[in-house]
Amino acid sequence: MRRLLNQFATDDRGATAIEYGLIAAIISLVIIGGSGSIRSALWDTFNTILTRMAAAT
Repeated sequence: MRRLLNQFATDDRGATAIEYGLIAAIISLVIIGGSGSIRSALWDTFNTILTRMAAAT
């Protein structure tokens, strides 16, 4: 039993896949969280451009 527990404790197979999964999850959360603020900033920029173009003509 002790040998089985020791093997389990030292087995690192799959650790890289789990680490990449965690990195992908964090990146996804950052993208989802930032998309709202980016969307509103782009919307404001395009509205400013349209307003200035309309005023110039």
